[in-house]
Amino acid sequence: MPAVIDHGTTRDGLIQLRRRWSPAGDARGAVLLLHGIGEHTGRYEHVGDHLAAAGFEVVGIDHRGYGQSGGRRAYLDSWSQFLDDVEDQLAEVRTLDLPTVMLGHSMGGLIAASYCVDGRPLPDLLVLSGPALDVETDGKLKVLTKVGPMIRKVSPGFEIRDDWDPTVFASDITVGEKFMNDPLRTDFATISLGLELFGAIDVTKQRLGSLSVPTMCVHGAEDKLVPAWASESLVGLGAHRIVYEGLGHEVFNEPVGLDVVDDVIAWIEPHL
Repeated sequence: MPAVIDHGTTRDGLIQLRRRWSPAGDARGAVLLLHGIGEHTGRYEHVGDHLAAAGFEVVGIDHRGYGQSGGRRAYLDSWSQFLDDVEDQLAEVRTLDLPTVMLGHSMGGLIAASYCVDGRPLPDLLVLSGPALDVETDGKLKVLTKVGPMIRKVSPGFEIRDDWDPTVFASDITVGEKFMNDPLRTDFATISLGLELFGAIDVTKQRLGSLSVPTMCVHGAEDKLVPAWASESLVGLGAHRIVYEGLGHEVFNEPVGLDVVDDVIAWIEPHL
């Protein structure tokens, strides 16, 4: 069944769109879903529906500045604004009095991981998909991190655009083609968001050893956006990590995506 849509308000007054997928009977757990950069929760209809069919109450939020939530597009003053939004939504999900899973993809995976090592109220379980826990440092990134702070002082909303290739999202090129034509896609990042994201990666890497939530990670071996090695550090922390040969960045959107969701469900079940 398609999600039911409603709206909440962030603590600083922005309208935040929420999608909710509910099981036919009593729920046995809850999932808070956090999407990646440039996208929105509407791309997770099949994931939410599949989790709901397995007995989970699923809530997904469009991050501030993305999808149909309020806020300047692809903009942050501080990474803590993302974490505040997650904390408030987690508190609301917790009112269901159910075991709660936080599930984040890509930038959403970074948000989830950074949240869980930030001293805030924790979910019971953490699931990360292609989490942006590290980044390849190329010449472009070195220049950005060097001159970016100066640009931000003058123009914090300066837009960083890239020529996205539809083949980088999944092994099935139609996934990328559909996303490129998605009217709710945000096809740029601001300098402010970019610097906050890179800063969050550094801080999260430093704090990751304090991660205390049981964690699962799913990652495509052929991920061209967040290389699979970026999540290797989770293994040393006791996380259950599956690397899928032949799959790209968006493992849930691959032709076998629901099989990956089933792997996630199978991992969650013994922890309920």
